[in-house]
Amino acid sequence: MVSVANPIYDIVFKYLMEDERIARIILSALLKKNIVKVEMRPHEYASDKDSKLSIYRIDFAATVKEADTSEHLMLIELQKTWLETETLRFRRYLGVQYEDERNMGTQSTALPMVAVYLLGHKVGDIDVPVVYVNHSAVDYNEQPVTKGIPDPFVESLTHDSIIVQIPLLHGQINNRLDKVLSIFDQTRTEGSTQQILNLDDSIYQDDADMQHILHRLEKAGADKKVRQEMNVEDEYYSVIEKRDTEILMRDKQLAEQKAQLEQKDAQLEQKDAQLEQKDAQLSTSVQLLYKSGLSIEAIAEQLGMTTDDVRHLVQCPAKSLGFSTEEIEKL
Repeated sequence: MVSVANPIYDIVFKYLMEDERIARIILSALLKKNIVKVEMRPHEYASDKDSKLSIYRIDFAATVKEADTSEHLMLIELQKTWLETETLRFRRYLGVQYEDERNMGTQSTALPMVAVYLLGHKVGDIDVPVVYVNHSAVDYNEQPVTKGIPDPFVESLTHDSIIVQIPLLHGQINNRLDKVLSIFDQTRTEGSTQQILNLDDSIYQDDADMQHILHRLEKAGADKKVRQEMNVEDEYYSVIEKRDTEILMRDKQLAEQKAQLEQKDAQLEQKDAQLEQKDAQLSTSVQLLYKSGLSIEAIAEQLGMTTDDVRHLVQCPAKSLGFSTEEIEKL
């Protein structure tokens, strides 16, 4: 076993991806393309901790070599988050890339772009660790359009996405991407801390690229500045998690209070309905007795009511039937 720094931490991931060879290895595996050159965009590193967001972003300009040996430039927008994050935040960052004039290619068309999301949480009920969302060109009848595709105009206005669910990164290694992403396997954390991963070195012994990645992660774990920054991240995310827990508990309490109020309202409505029913029955009884010739005083004595209440119940229907005030007062 080999103990390495956990690349789920922003500082460790940044330390890892600043190595151009490692950036090529990881991005090539994700895109399933031969990336021969990659440049981290200067000053494009963005950590939104100061604004209480939890997204880390790096933008890359990558040179891709195709099977026919032709090469072309593309943009890779990589965003990583520990916590569940509003999709609108991801969209805002993509919008910045679409607006950036540096991302324009030849003939006033933009460079093709791929968005990669490394998520520290699951997405809905999707049960696979890596999801490829690729755009396609079809006609009205859903038939593939192949002539002229790919086209710079189309590529400028659409982009593919790769979604990695880090919590699902465990199990057997079946392909190159599984092996590369295994360094993010959070089931390999050491003890109560998330800062260290214990990886099986034998899996990577015959792979020079993976050995290079492990060596880089070992260096990160031994770097005092990196370890201090990891502690800062732990403190930051513990505050965020505490806040989220408090919000969750508050929302739960509010939901319970709302349910209790709704139940009480329903009970009150039921009581009101019962009272209205009793009032209607009482009014009917008074009307029947009055019509049978009993006096108001006799009805009040028989029903255990005051004469004023009986007179009121007698007068109300009289008003609705159009009797005058003088006629009602004679009752």
